[in-house]
Amino acid sequence: MTERVVLAYSGGLDTSVAIGWIAEATGAEVVAVAVDVGQGGEDMNVIRQRALDCGAVEAYVADARDEFAAEYCMPALKANGLYLDRYPLVSALSRPVIVKHLVRAARQFGATTVAHGCTGKGNDQVRFEVATTSLAPELKSIAPVRDLALTREKAIDYAEKHDLPIATTKRNPFSIDQNVWGRAVETGFLEDIWNEPTKDVYSYTDDPTFPPVADEVVITFERGVPVALDGVAVTPLEAIQEMNRRAGAQGVGRIDIVEDRLVGIKSREIYEAPGAVALIAAHQELENVTLEREQARFKRFVEQRWAELVYDGMWFSPLKKNLDTFVDETQKYVSGDIRMVLHGGRATVTGRRSEAALYDFNLATYDEGDTFDQSQAKGFIEIYGLSAKLAAARDEKFGNGVDFGVGTL
Repeated sequence: MTERVVLAYSGGLDTSVAIGWIAEATGAEVVAVAVDVGQGGEDMNVIRQRALDCGAVEAYVADARDEFAAEYCMPALKANGLYLDRYPLVSALSRPVIVKHLVRAARQFGATTVAHGCTGKGNDQVRFEVATTSLAPELKSIAPVRDLALTREKAIDYAEKHDLPIATTKRNPFSIDQNVWGRAVETGFLEDIWNEPTKDVYSYTDDPTFPPVADEVVITFERGVPVALDGVAVTPLEAIQEMNRRAGAQGVGRIDIVEDRLVGIKSREIYEAPGAVALIAAHQELENVTLEREQARFKRFVEQRWAELVYDGMWFSPLKKNLDTFVDETQKYVSGDIRMVLHGGRATVTGRRSEAALYDFNLATYDEGDTFDQSQAKGFIEIYGLSAKLAAARDEKFGNGVDFGVGTL
């Protein structure tokens, strides 16, 4: 029986050419796998037919938008997933769901190898291949650009020579990856980190310099997941899409960052994630109201490690699964409403309410009705600072006290 390879297929030039390129280089039949995670563009049925016209023996097409939103974006929201405290893991989140469908197709069509279009210098090669071996250790992985010397010039020549139904003349100056959670842009003149992004870099967001009238939205959460906007029930996908529209119109979610890639190099990336940025800001504020202090402090450490694992392609790792369990437990009381104003590139929380809030007005107020017993504060401070006081006394005894300098006392 002829070997089969499942190829992560986008419908673009490189992956269209890769179908025949892989077949010629390996002798294997190619099954194209196209997964819709909200990237927009062409109809998936058109992409399916193109894959067959380019030589694929089978074409597997999946609408994974709801799956991606509910099972990947929502865990990221509950974890406030931000790599380097800024990047909401746009591309990193989509890779494991794509790989899940690649593995499913491999088993359905009897393939032994998974192929992807990544280069040898990026993070995605790691994400695709580690996720593949985590779900199906028996599968092998190849990357035509990295392993089979498929350059863009060769791709254009191959497409023209074989009369493939794909455009070969127009080339975007940027490398772009997008899905419902956001959009990532790199390469071209952006590789000079002094260069300012031009207007054509952006697509998901309008220029925040000249915003429309401020937009107020009330986001309702249940156990850390948005379930309504302005009182209208929404699915996770609908929540993201609507916040993309509303926050994007106000220029919210533009990120320009030099980040540390897993492969050891620094890379300049431009991200647009209006819905993700606004939803994370709202979720963080609701957690400020509902999480106990020590729980919240520890969760911040967990969030950082969670984001690093996902960025590094370890979505299916044991530690990531363990951290998911902790994060889910913290969301038990993260329910309530956040009022937010979207305007001029900012998503500003202006109100919060929750039946599970730990905020007690009578304890917090300085006015009539104050129930906080301030007389207990003095003793608390003495006990709280006792260990530091004893250490300071020892330092003084051995001549290691604080030097205040001459004439300062």
